[in-house]
Amino acid sequence: MSPREHVSEAIRVAAARGAPALVAYLTAGFPSRERFRDHLRTLADFADVIEVGVPFTDPMADGVTIQRASLAALAQGVSLAWILEELAALRGIGPPLLLMSYLNPLLAFGVGRLAASAAAAGVAGFIVPDLPLDESSELRAALDELQIALVQMVTPVTEPQRLTQLCTGSQGFVYAVTMTGTTGRNVAVPEAVLGYLDRVCAASPLPVCAGFGIRSREQVERLRGHVDGVVVGSALVEVLERGEDAGAFLRGLRPR
Repeated sequence: MSPREHVSEAIRVAAARGAPALVAYLTAGFPSRERFRDHLRTLADFADVIEVGVPFTDPMADGVTIQRASLAALAQGVSLAWILEELAALRGIGPPLLLMSYLNPLLAFGVGRLAASAAAAGVAGFIVPDLPLDESSELRAALDELQIALVQMVTPVTEPQRLTQLCTGSQGFVYAVTMTGTTGRNVAVPEAVLGYLDRVCAASPLPVCAGFGIRSREQVERLRGHVDGVVVGSALVEVLERGEDAGAFLRGLRPR
């Protein structure tokens, strides 16, 4: 099974149990660089997919929680090269690993060596919020050689024709943003959002995961049947920041 197929399969297998898969996000090296491996092992015990955030100085899609986490991680010397080294040391952790990175750190690292380094580290896919599908050919070609996914994001204001293009062009899964704006705010999941998610699922040949603002079991239950998975980001970063039990938090999100 290729890395990108591993991502899709992990989400589908979890969703087949009757509840959305959990995609757990953490900012690499936050709150403590020394605890990064421990935090990854904990998430691996409770999540179906793990999304590792590469800290960046201007994370424009992220709210204050992840902005704060990114700056704190950068202050500790966390870099993409360090993250890849740490992940390589944890090969075989279990769930497929994704890197969520803005484009600049990837360009600074060098697209030419990125795919090979990512594969050696066990990275199954990338999410790059500021890289439009139309401008992704260079990175996509490098990742395609090793069958590493390049996940596309859609939003409630994505036009139907564009939605079809993004769903067709995505790999691993389709990331359906639940709101316009940045991450971190609570989402009430109104009927309009459910209708939008249903449209994304109808357009996508891949699993669909909803993200931005997922914080409670009630939200996950509300999304059941409308998406294949949910991405839990800012709320989980806050749990880690407070030194609380990330495993218990993730376990508490799963519908009974």
